[in-house]
Order: sequence, then structure tokens, then C-alpha cells
Amino acid sequence: MKHVELFTDGACSGNPGPGGWGAILRFNGQEKELCGGEPQTTNNRMELTAAIEGLAALKERCKVTLCTDSRYLVDGIEKGWARSWKKNGWRKADKKPALNADLWDRLLTLLDIHEVSFLWVRGHQGHPENERCDRLAVGWYQQYL
Repeated sequence: MKHVELFTDGACSGNPGPGGWGAILRFNGQEKELCGGEPQTTNNRMELTAAIEGLAALKERCKVTLCTDSRYLVDGIEKGWARSWKKNGWRKADKKPALNADLWDRLLTLLDIHEVSFLWVRGHQGHPENERCDRLAVGWYQQYL
């Protein structure tokens, strides 16, 4: 199975507000940059979208190391929150609706295809790929300002 590195970031001007996401796929010394955005969104939606779009771009089942500065993304998966919310009809333990259920559902589907491990990095601390993803995300949403 191919091992791919995926670096992601989401950004928003206001929360909610115009937002963007960026992703870098790296395999065998080659890189591909992806980015996009929405005129009205949240930072968490953009963080999830970056991971989803990066994984969705893979053309076959892969082993993926996903590097992100989003605790929301990492904790939602590694602490089992998203799978629990799905099992409970997209309701949290307090019975309130889980936010971003549409994106979590898409992400869980992709995680069932690929073998993904998460690596959290502190944002805006000089991690080269995280900084590049941030520039991609910010560059995208600036068109909405």
C-alpha cells in the first residue's frame, strides 16, 4: 500500500465568515496542492473540508499520515467523538445536534477506505507545510473580502 503524507489547514476571516482550506499531498517526492473555500463558513468546517478533499483526491486505498493543526479534527476522530455522534443519529452526549455532521460523515466514509494516522502540529509555529496550507487557505478566502 502506498504511503502518502497529507498536510491540511483551514482558515476563516470571522467565524463565521469567508473561509478557505488548503491541502498538500506528498508521495514519492512529488507534491500536489489543493485549495478551495466558501463565502460563508466556519474555521472548523474548513479544517474538515481540507482533510476530506485531500483524502478524496487519492485514486486508490493508501496509508496516510495526515498532519493538521486542528484539535477539533484530531480529537473528533481519535477520541471517537465523530463515530459516537454518528451512532447516536448525529447527536452529542448532551442530546444536542452534532455540528458539521455532513462533513464528519464524509470524513468517516473516507477513513473507512484509507488507513489514516493523525499528527497534530501547533499552528503558526513555523511548520513549513502547515504554513503553506495556511497561505493556500487564506489566499482562497481573500477573494470573498
